[in-house]
Amino acid sequence: MERVADFFSDPLGYVMWAFPWGEPGALEKFAGPDQWQAEVLDTVHKQLLDPDQKGAIQINVASGHGVGKTALIAWIILWAMSTRAHPQIICTANTKEQLLNKTWRELAKWQKLALNGHWFEWSATKFSKKSDKDTWFATAVTWSKERSEAFAGTHEKHVIMIFDEGSAIEDVIYEVAEGAMTTPGSMWFVFGNPTRNVGRFREIMPGGRFSKRWLHYKVDSRKALMTDKAKLQQWIDDYGLDSDFVRVRVLGELPRASSLQFIPVDIVEQAMDRGQLHQRIWNDLPRIIGVDVARFGDSESVIVKRQGLQVVDIQRFRELDLMTLASIVGREIKEWDAHACFIDVTGIGAGVVDRLKQMSYPITEINFGSRAEKENLYKNKRAEMWARMRDWLKEGGTMAHDDRLKSQLISVEYCFDGADRIMLERKEDLIDRGLESPDIADALALTFAENVYIDQEKGLPHATMQVKRGFDPQYMHNQRRGR
Repeated sequence: MERVADFFSDPLGYVMWAFPWGEPGALEKFAGPDQWQAEVLDTVHKQLLDPDQKGAIQINVASGHGVGKTALIAWIILWAMSTRAHPQIICTANTKEQLLNKTWRELAKWQKLALNGHWFEWSATKFSKKSDKDTWFATAVTWSKERSEAFAGTHEKHVIMIFDEGSAIEDVIYEVAEGAMTTPGSMWFVFGNPTRNVGRFREIMPGGRFSKRWLHYKVDSRKALMTDKAKLQQWIDDYGLDSDFVRVRVLGELPRASSLQFIPVDIVEQAMDRGQLHQRIWNDLPRIIGVDVARFGDSESVIVKRQGLQVVDIQRFRELDLMTLASIVGREIKEWDAHACFIDVTGIGAGVVDRLKQMSYPITEINFGSRAEKENLYKNKRAEMWARMRDWLKEGGTMAHDDRLKSQLISVEYCFDGADRIMLERKEDLIDRGLESPDIADALALTFAENVYIDQEKGLPHATMQVKRGFDPQYMHNQRRGR
């Protein structure tokens, strides 16, 4: 305890002292923090000792992928919890999944390695000092525009705010958090890939209107110690060094497009807030099933049922063999009297398709990587389906509240290929960023593989079903009006 007290103004000193650098185990290959991490910690040290430093210490780090920012966040929390009595430390991230499954779990890993880690107790949303659990703690807070007061100022002496993946956090959260920075000695750290060239994260970066209040760091993933250099080179080969994807995910630079986020948060939230549509609006419209196939591991097989503007049902399955999945899909087609069923055959999905065809079910196989109908606009079929799904959301699409589906819909990013066609981030790259595979969102997107419609002149509901190529705005308008 006496030794820790010496590090009140020295976070780098604490990090070098607290962890077993170079010793057998998890850190045996590392002599200490990466250079950029050490520079950030040393900057905090200098600012705390600077007699001219009157306001809050505010540090912004724009980086590529995998540079070690979550480790740095964990070190900052452990240092502050160790050296400051009864602090208020709030940590948030772009999504609930990122915050709890990656950022906050990193803290648990480093607590176990810390020399004084036994002082503290980690839980899913709270990190507290065992002897003062009610007043001495850090919290993981999922941000919400409707509950922004969680980031407001308090009367605590030691206030620290940490934003992970800050580019995707709404401006209103920044505005409220700024009120907490009035206490002398307050600290605010904002980390993230610069995925948007608009918004508050952009405005605190160099050249932005709030940049003078911040100390800035830009970290190129190629120069960071802990990054997977082979994966970075693969991204450069796949997307191009000058692509927005590489600019953001590798170089830590702003994209040329206004945002890399393919589906905005607001239209997803609106879709989930609409509630159940009256059945008469969609009851006579085609019943469509989308199936995204996985086998074992972290991914899920997902069945989505959609009718017009309404998502009727979502079913998820883990570690399900292909024959069992085929039987379940077949039963859903029969019991729901589905007009169309689209199944992804990329990877192992072909096994489900073959079995259903053998059982004489009317299904349509879709290859995500195949040619788009509008091949001048979209790199492949998957990008085109997601674009149609995005248009459907804007037109009035409705679904139940589902945090995982929301996270998957808003997490996928896009860029342009050499022919200026839209291409979506691959599942593998999304997983490499620490996010879950967008299986639910892909299954919903599959219901837009083609526009299915009923030939009204030949009777309802099943006399004649046809697949209508391309996206037809008038068709969507008629669906919305219940025609």
